[in-house]
Amino acid sequence: MTGQRPSAPSAPPADVCLLMEGSYPYVAGGVSTWTHDLIRAHGDLGFHVVALVADRNDRRPAYELPPNVTGLTHVFLQDPDPGWLWLPGARRLVDALEAPLTRLQQQGGLEEIAEIVRLIASRRGRAGRRILLNSEEAFRMVVRMCRRSLPDASFLEYFWGTRALMSGLFATMLAPMPRAKVYHAISTGYAGLFAARAKLETGRPALLTEHGIYTNERRIEILMAEWLFEGGDNSLAVEKKKRDLRDLWLDTFASYSKACYDACDGIYTLYGGNQEFQRRQGADPAKLKIVPNGIDYAGYSKVTRDGSDRPPTIALIGRVVPIKDVKTYIRTAAILREEIPDLKAMILGPLEEDPGYVEECRTIVKHLGLEETVIFAGRVKLTDWLGRIDAVALTSVSEAQPLVILEAGASGVPTVATDVGSCAELILGRPDENPPLGPGGAITPLASPLDTARELRALLLDRPWRERCAEAIRQRVARYYDKVEIDRIYRAIYDEHIAMPDRPILAGRTMSAGAA
Repeated sequence: MTGQRPSAPSAPPADVCLLMEGSYPYVAGGVSTWTHDLIRAHGDLGFHVVALVADRNDRRPAYELPPNVTGLTHVFLQDPDPGWLWLPGARRLVDALEAPLTRLQQQGGLEEIAEIVRLIASRRGRAGRRILLNSEEAFRMVVRMCRRSLPDASFLEYFWGTRALMSGLFATMLAPMPRAKVYHAISTGYAGLFAARAKLETGRPALLTEHGIYTNERRIEILMAEWLFEGGDNSLAVEKKKRDLRDLWLDTFASYSKACYDACDGIYTLYGGNQEFQRRQGADPAKLKIVPNGIDYAGYSKVTRDGSDRPPTIALIGRVVPIKDVKTYIRTAAILREEIPDLKAMILGPLEEDPGYVEECRTIVKHLGLEETVIFAGRVKLTDWLGRIDAVALTSVSEAQPLVILEAGASGVPTVATDVGSCAELILGRPDENPPLGPGGAITPLASPLDTARELRALLLDRPWRERCAEAIRQRVARYYDKVEIDRIYRAIYDEHIAMPDRPILAGRTMSAGAA
């Protein structure tokens, strides 16, 4: 772990506490880059970063923390602090936790989180993993919860599934609370739970920015997870008569999202489609606002196109993980090579997040004989490559508002993307675009190498069409997605909420942290 910044509670008070689950500063990607740029754009504000990570293994930062990051606290979701071996009243504590924990598995919300915070607050530093997860009282509680919630489920599967969920919850509830004037979660999930807890304990404002909808992304992972429910159908269109362990996970994450929505003073997302999901999951429409991603248009627009005699080149820019569906990209390259033998299909992005998936992708490349066509370049400086790329391919099964489309667009590179998130809005234009700028590439169905190859072929072989798309997306980014304007919007949001008075929610309780 990096030792460059003090952690809570010893870190100095911050203006903004950013709550990051599984991303900044250790995982490179769109959300992490957005966060890094946000911090740098407001150099006169002090930021404390809470990194919610899986375990206590050493991690190498993917980003150098800017000097205005005054603190860095880690929350180890699968390894909460051990706490004492024995605690007076431990049985009463566990018994009292049973009701709100059970309701969270059946679509609860902020009321349940507040109850858990009240129960744990006075015991923080003493209660921990040993009592809350490993004690005989905790085991008996899980047995009772299983009998009531999923009596037909395998207890072994229920036990380990519930333990994983409770571990993350308790880690979030037990971690030291940084002192800050505003708490800003960059997703729901456990980061959102931390924001809800911060609002309850400190009385300071809490904000949420959702790039992708956390519960939707977890739904994809859970419905495809063979480990979660052995013998179950792992398709995305499961029909079942009885509630099973997957339902429990989905309902629990829905509860976490609802608690975050209810606690937050402002809820921001990137485009209108996300707001519909937020409303369905219980977010107050009055709190919702769209703030799109922005990129450094001035910087990316300076990229010089490589006009040398080089092979036609496409690129997938992103992490090599299942949600990016890199396998469809590889199969697309195989189809394109039949007509464009000298094609180069670059994969520009980190390879370390899911080594097993990377190996599967390499195996497909070898099986299809694409070793000279598909090139895994790893993490790169994007501006060094964009001038040599003719078209970007985005084959993801889930996205929000991909920065790569904007970055490539500002550099004059069109994109072919799946119809997920705001990709269609970015590439084809918003309904209120006036005057219409035209397509900046093409939109294709999910997991369709044939459609993706057809649209990429058109861009590669029809130069006038490629140039028209490049100019359209360049103008669209300049008009709507310049980071200068987006930074101004977030500064106004921060200034407004920093100036707000404390609004204590858990009145009459002595909490472990206070506002800065």
